[in-house]
Amino acid sequence: MIEPTKYIWMDGESIPWEKAKIHVLSHSLHYGGGVFEGIRCYQTAKGRVALFRPREHIKRLLYSASVLKMEVPYTHDELIDALTLTVQRNALKNGYIRPLIFYGYGKMGLLPTGAPLHVCIACWPWGSYLGEETIRLHISSYRRIHPQTTDIQAKICGHYTNSILAGLESAHHGYDEALLLDGEGNIAEGPGENVFMVRNGELFTPSTKTVLKGITRDTIMQLADEMNIPVHEQTITPDELKQADEVFLTGTAAEITPVRVIDKVSIGNENIGPVTHSLKSRFTGIINGEDILSTNWLYYV
Repeated sequence: MIEPTKYIWMDGESIPWEKAKIHVLSHSLHYGGGVFEGIRCYQTAKGRVALFRPREHIKRLLYSASVLKMEVPYTHDELIDALTLTVQRNALKNGYIRPLIFYGYGKMGLLPTGAPLHVCIACWPWGSYLGEETIRLHISSYRRIHPQTTDIQAKICGHYTNSILAGLESAHHGYDEALLLDGEGNIAEGPGENVFMVRNGELFTPSTKTVLKGITRDTIMQLADEMNIPVHEQTITPDELKQADEVFLTGTAAEITPVRVIDKVSIGNENIGPVTHSLKSRFTGIINGEDILSTNWLYYV
């Protein structure tokens, strides 16, 4: 369950959490035509709270909005200020921030032209989405949305019905999370995470032709380069993934989550592997404000 905070920023105002309501005939509620981001904030070793890579998240949010022809009435910098204000007003130290842009009440029918546009930002305490332990993955029978059917680099609300179906299926089979294949039957991504595998000390991940360019994914790739770990973006088959030395997922909510089993096949010795461990340690140092790279990616509030 979500732990409520005090305020939600909505259309330029901070309003009480319980008053942030919409009409049941809001356009995006019916057709999925909204866009969103997920951003984390952390209490750092300096005693200050910092947002993790908010500029990149807001840049992608505005790109997603442009895909749906949304005329957002706020600039990039104004939305960064709104993020900061929302975290400050709620005195949030470690948690999750959800900016959302959606079409409201006033128009029905698929085309949203004429419906009012709303922008809101909520935040709340939230630990690791998939927990702190290694997890078990189920390769879903549902395929990832084909890149020729939509803009897969836009975080559009309606895209995630695909993720919901895969997640429900994996849970039904007793797994922690799903893994989706692309239209060619190769590894794509999780419902809300990118996937990496380690083989002979090198890192492999699907190309962004079929997956979202995750911001945590990009962080890991930059970290690997800085740590002299070779990174390859390429096609990965399900069999190759199951034969990997290590597998882990990345995402804002999931952070870095090691995988121990894929469809009853053990990965390594089912413990976090050395490459995953070293990357996770560096990532932890960054979000704690203790790593030299923290200055590039933390935005203090």
